[in-house]
Amino acid sequence: MSPRNPLLVPLSISMLALGACCASAPSVSEAATPEPAPTPTEVTPPPVWAVGTPSESLIPREVLFGDPERTRVNVSPDGKHLAWLAPRDGVLNVWVAPIGDLAKARAVTADQTRPVRRYLWAFDSRHILYLQDKGGDENFRLFKVDLQGGDAVVELAGADGARVELFGASSRKPGEIVIGINDRDARWHDPWRVELATGKRDKLMDNQGHAGFVLDEDLKVRLGIKARADGGMDVEAPDKSGAWATIKAIAHEDVMTTEVVGFDPSGKNVYLIDSTGRDTGAFYMWNLAKDEKKLIAEHPKADASEILVHPTKGTVEAVAFTWDKRRWTVLDKGVAKDLETLGAVHEGEIDVVSRTLDDRTWIVVFKDDRQPAVYYRFDRKDKKATRLFTAYPQLEGQPLVKMHAVVPKARDGLELVSYLSLPPESDPDGDGKPDKAQPTILLVHGGPWARDNWGYNPLHQLLANRGYAVLSVNFRGSTGFGKAFVNASDMQWGKAMHDDLLDAVSWAVEGGIADKNATCIMGGSYGGYATLVGLSMTPDVFACGVDIVGPSNIITLLEAIPPYWASAVALFKQRVGDWTTPEGRAMLTERSPLTHAAQIKKPLLIAQGANDPRVKQAESDRIVSAMQQNGIPVSYALFADEGHGFARLENRLAFFAVTEAFLSAHLGGRYQPVKGFSGSSIAIKTGAEGIPGLEGLVP
Repeated sequence: MSPRNPLLVPLSISMLALGACCASAPSVSEAATPEPAPTPTEVTPPPVWAVGTPSESLIPREVLFGDPERTRVNVSPDGKHLAWLAPRDGVLNVWVAPIGDLAKARAVTADQTRPVRRYLWAFDSRHILYLQDKGGDENFRLFKVDLQGGDAVVELAGADGARVELFGASSRKPGEIVIGINDRDARWHDPWRVELATGKRDKLMDNQGHAGFVLDEDLKVRLGIKARADGGMDVEAPDKSGAWATIKAIAHEDVMTTEVVGFDPSGKNVYLIDSTGRDTGAFYMWNLAKDEKKLIAEHPKADASEILVHPTKGTVEAVAFTWDKRRWTVLDKGVAKDLETLGAVHEGEIDVVSRTLDDRTWIVVFKDDRQPAVYYRFDRKDKKATRLFTAYPQLEGQPLVKMHAVVPKARDGLELVSYLSLPPESDPDGDGKPDKAQPTILLVHGGPWARDNWGYNPLHQLLANRGYAVLSVNFRGSTGFGKAFVNASDMQWGKAMHDDLLDAVSWAVEGGIADKNATCIMGGSYGGYATLVGLSMTPDVFACGVDIVGPSNIITLLEAIPPYWASAVALFKQRVGDWTTPEGRAMLTERSPLTHAAQIKKPLLIAQGANDPRVKQAESDRIVSAMQQNGIPVSYALFADEGHGFARLENRLAFFAVTEAFLSAHLGGRYQPVKGFSGSSIAIKTGAEGIPGLEGLVP
């Protein structure tokens, strides 16, 4: 579960927007005010289909869910080095190499238990920064690696029980960053300026209730975002005395589709996604002094999701919109030419993931539904693309299947953009229509304020390879489809949101895709909740369920949210239900699977991380206990060193081994036999007998 709010979580700015810095930094880059954009053009990269051939052979779990050989490649701002994540002694760490000699790569971090997942180049091209937690508790600490100081790893910020967040980085201040840390008050992150070379920290202010801040290119705090009790948000600016005043009020209905992206280099304008007076979030430039917005790009059915910004001029070059598939509205003719050139280099969807400050070198990744990631270095001056490597060479030649974008309709007419994958033997011509109804997995995404996307999905590939149709549904409340769609989910947990899932299953059954008597529901976080709802509140629809870190009691879930989610409390009350009122508690009790546990009659597998700060272990413990008290079989896998999901390789492989064996027992698909769980913390607390091959393998 996540308190997703675009005003709290910065837009997914492409690495083009920030040179080689991280996508979460709120500033965009250095230079003059952008010039008026030319007439936009649509660019849709060509697809790729041919990866392997259909076969009934099993793709090993280690191939699908093993660590990538090299991934998340970024070029240093000065263009001299590349960095990426790759295994070191079996754990993902950061590696660095001269850009022209990858054979000289060296690991510069040495984490031995949890993989490094979030790292970035500082703008000084000297420091690598990364965040790491303990056991999945999400209390991240910030570390630096000084590449000119013997690759020494130094902790820059962190405290027991506190969480560090990155607020800003800028090429104008290459030796500094601004972070937030909640060690003074667990609810709020105070902004601190950090000098990278020395580690010296200066507090900029005490945070008095802001969900987040927006910095300019000089790393000055210019705006604050504050939640209102009515579920809306205020954008505030400080005056000379430091007092904050509201400059833009965001209504509750626009909060999920409106977002302050960051300042342009002039500091006079703000890039903004805004749905005020319209349905979808369009991309604007907002002049603060005049309080005027200029429309840059829009889409009738989708919200703006990504932008490309020149690393020094600050001009917006392209804006992405994703309805069924991602499509770029390209505003810059030079970028359009570059994308055209790259389109002839390799098949697949193009992402420019990193960019030097002189804008000569791009790191480009090509990916598709059957192609996870192939990295190239592109010289814009010479128009030359040099292949670097593929993230998962072990997938080459495997019988990967297509993902089809389909659009079932809900009973009230809402379009439910969904994604379907089929077993290769059931769809030899690849048209998305099986020769007969298949055992099916309804795969429900988390959030719920998130979305599924078209592209390579290892879980889709695993399940299709094992003999199941897989359907991922963007039910109401999913983001990216405009405010009417997301707002239709208000107060609809376990009601209309679940009806959408049932309607998608009915569509698949009526279309000859899904076997009505052999359909399973599976998901993580909110998807885990949906799984529990499916088995407890509609017990005759699904043949089985797999719940991954899903809440069973909405009231105890919301009463136990982390303190740094304080700004999301009003959002939860307005969109999920108010657990502080008798009426709200009654509704949430009725919508909680725990209330209906006695109605569960189909097999259920539950997986939980013991350190999960979002959905506590107690949520799984309670539903398991209730089922046991009612004499209902349940299988329960607990991971002692994980949080909200399974980050460690050994635990991922253990979980999917258990899952595919469980599904085989209840849906009849294929599975790769379990041989052991070396290095995993998995413990089957109950129900091992319901999973083939587990006897004697786990405690």
